[in-house]
Amino acid sequence: MPGPDRTDTKGPRLPDATVPLVDVRAAYLAQQRELDQAMARVVRTGGFILGPEVARFEAAFAAFCGTRRAVGVGSGTAAIHLALTALGIGPGDEVVTVAHTFTASAEAVAQAGARPRFVDVDQGTGGMDPKALAEAAGGAAAVLPVHLYGLPVDMAGVLAVAGSAGVPVIEDAAQAHGASLVMAGGQGPRRAGSIGRLGTFSFYPSKNLGAFGDAGAVTTDDEALADRVARLRDHGRTSKYEHAEVGWGERLDALQAAVLRVKLDRLEAGNAARERLARRYDEALAGLGDLAPPARVEGRASAWHLYVVRTTRRDDLLAACRAAGIGAGIHYPVPLHLQPAWRHLGYARGDLPVTEAWAAECLSLPLYPELAAAQQDRVIQVVRGFFGER
Repeated sequence: MPGPDRTDTKGPRLPDATVPLVDVRAAYLAQQRELDQAMARVVRTGGFILGPEVARFEAAFAAFCGTRRAVGVGSGTAAIHLALTALGIGPGDEVVTVAHTFTASAEAVAQAGARPRFVDVDQGTGGMDPKALAEAAGGAAAVLPVHLYGLPVDMAGVLAVAGSAGVPVIEDAAQAHGASLVMAGGQGPRRAGSIGRLGTFSFYPSKNLGAFGDAGAVTTDDEALADRVARLRDHGRTSKYEHAEVGWGERLDALQAAVLRVKLDRLEAGNAARERLARRYDEALAGLGDLAPPARVEGRASAWHLYVVRTTRRDDLLAACRAAGIGAGIHYPVPLHLQPAWRHLGYARGDLPVTEAWAAECLSLPLYPELAAAQQDRVIQVVRGFFGER
């Protein structure tokens, strides 16, 4: 899952940065009164583990996503792990995913005891390429597409390939809260997390819907799967001291649930602000050297978690931004198939050429609902100046 945006904070937000890549403090201040009241309510009741706060958030988030159920868990990584486990995926199984993502997407597969298999991404979007998937889906136990940067994957293509292979699809929607797409035959729009057999979400603080710590959720229309995820997150428990199976301590706590329920009320407005800022970038940065803007695909509405451009001069542009106090970042500089942690899988440089090109050329510019016009103007000025334009 494109998870903890630690590349967001290792360097981009310098002490003298005038425009941070992400500003969680500004997000808090925008709803400070409601957030403080929600946290105080939990503290007064003393109900910190599961309980009504979690149940209320789960119901609200399921309604938002358009699914029957949402199950709150401890992190986005846990969401994928528990979704896989609920499906019965484990040792000896292979899960097809992508290498242009945060390591947690593959890490959760390994935690379930399965083996990740990486396929290449689409040249235009950086998301899973259904054509590449078609060569790998046979024999797999599941397919895990990642809705990268907030833009939904070509789910019609992914579902067609997975369906032919008889393989369930789990959506990694960690960056796609509120993203949507129109399915074949004009069905939709449907929200990310409501299209595959299960959807998984991270509520890491820098996400569009961010908690005040780690948190996540699994969404599904399958009641039996939802019940199993809920049991697995709570030590396999069926009652206080009865355990039907071995589980984990991966519960969403009540404080995070209360925070998330407050923030959920503002998510659609926040996503709309991101869209307006993204269009402003599109217009101001058009035609600059080899700078490629994020893809806009008909029928797919991005949540604009990140505004990611591409250029062969990425490292120089990054240095220019940082020198000017602009908190640019890279998501993600080293693809998973080339990471030491995944060396045992046997991949080599050149195996996933499109993925490797994305990793070498992508750059994230500041984008969040509270980004002021003057701050965005400064980013635009620096980027245009780098390419010799005013």
